[in-house]
Amino acid sequence: MVHVTSRDRAVVIGAGIGGLSAALLLAARGFAVTVIEAAEGPGGKMRQLRVDGHALDAGPTVFTLKAVFEQLFAEAGLDFAARVPLRRLDVLARHGWPDGSRLDLHADRQASRDAIGAFAGAEAARLYAEFARKSEAICRSLEQSFMQAERPSPLGLVRQAGISAMLRTQPFSTLWKALGRFFPDPRLRQLFGRYATYCGSSPFRAPATLMLIAHVEQDGVWQIEGGMHSLARAMQAAIEELGGLFRFGSRVSAIETGHGRTSGVRLADGETIAADFVVSNADREALAGGLLGRDAARSVPPLAREGRSLSAITLSGRGRFEGFPLHHHTVLFSGDYPAEFAALDRGTVPEDPTLYLCALDRHGPAAPEGEESFLMLINAPARGDEAGAGLPENETCHRLLSQALARHGLTLNPGAAATVLTRPQDFAALFPGTGGALYGMATHGAMASFQRPGSRSRLPGLYLTGGSVHPGPGVPMVALSGRLAAEALIRDRASMRRSLPGATPGGIAMRSAPTAGSG
Repeated sequence: MVHVTSRDRAVVIGAGIGGLSAALLLAARGFAVTVIEAAEGPGGKMRQLRVDGHALDAGPTVFTLKAVFEQLFAEAGLDFAARVPLRRLDVLARHGWPDGSRLDLHADRQASRDAIGAFAGAEAARLYAEFARKSEAICRSLEQSFMQAERPSPLGLVRQAGISAMLRTQPFSTLWKALGRFFPDPRLRQLFGRYATYCGSSPFRAPATLMLIAHVEQDGVWQIEGGMHSLARAMQAAIEELGGLFRFGSRVSAIETGHGRTSGVRLADGETIAADFVVSNADREALAGGLLGRDAARSVPPLAREGRSLSAITLSGRGRFEGFPLHHHTVLFSGDYPAEFAALDRGTVPEDPTLYLCALDRHGPAAPEGEESFLMLINAPARGDEAGAGLPENETCHRLLSQALARHGLTLNPGAAATVLTRPQDFAALFPGTGGALYGMATHGAMASFQRPGSRSRLPGLYLTGGSVHPGPGVPMVALSGRLAAEALIRDRASMRRSLPGATPGGIAMRSAPTAGSG
């Protein structure tokens, strides 16, 4: 076990889920942890808005792989279930198409198979079962060799898992092409192709490896009591109980260095906070773009703008829905998926977009009395920092959302409550350096997943976490990145102590990371 002294100070930049995960483990190990966050509360992209006095989730709404958080809290000596009450969803999502057809995917795989059989025939049900086995096999092949590895490489993956196992993950085929084998029905191909957007990517350019996301959801989707933002608040409370400090409303202007390594951070108001180690939960583009100082800019490779993931247009609010029967998670598909993503590839917002709608107050299909809270989302290009990018104005955004609802016979009747629209320009302002990209780098091509930075940056003493670094975006993946950053930091601290005169030899006893997937 590492002996942590009063000089072992760690500053975490950003209170997103990655930063919170790293801070939790470091605080549990005795580091003096200070988390610095520009916003007024924790969560990062797992943000919350207040509309007409109601707190609404305005970020991720799907919670999977709870084992990642169960083990994270257990490492800190805490009971996750007691602090973050969950309810498992029986229906993963409801899906609708402009022709009026409708399909629910269920937590029970046999129920999903039966539903697909009723929807598209017995052969479709048989092929779905084959697909489910394939997605599970891909997930099992990669969970140890890739997701939990600090900095995987193609060669290292082959050495660990074997060339045959790697090829079975189908990295050289696009997701859309691979799905054609399992789903001749274009609606089902569209449904399972949508999983690429969980990584902010196009199913026509993302590798077939992303089929694993289907297994992750099948393994369980949960609703967090009090909303997703409650998870961030619970993590903040746990860190504070362990002695960690939070500085909200404070923006880091530079990562300070001395003697070739990090020495702390400088805030926008000129205050300097000394630290032995720094964990950055900022997007890699913010680092590479020099927003955290010249030395930090050299710590990660830059990302070309064309490599950015998708952004989004979201609408949060309260109102009454009529028509199409919603579930907690509902996806209303466009009439032409190839055309939709061709428009996004051109850097424009599609006129006929697929719309995701989270009925935040619902557990099942029953609508609550009166108005209900909701979050709507359509994909958009990450061009929020480009002057003259041609992104739609507010009125056009509202029209696109309303038309997407109307194509499925759904209307929203907002009451007196206001709605809050967030566009790529707004996301670019919330998360500097990103242009509004919500998932870091797009997962396009066989090698994209290996091009994300790992936990250790090029600057000694600076560690990286978040959706823009390995293992990628999604709530459980980002939590794993925080774990990997903390573990790398702790191992490096142990090595430093062993190299000091009179240091006592010893290692780190760290449990391996739990089973993981994309969320």
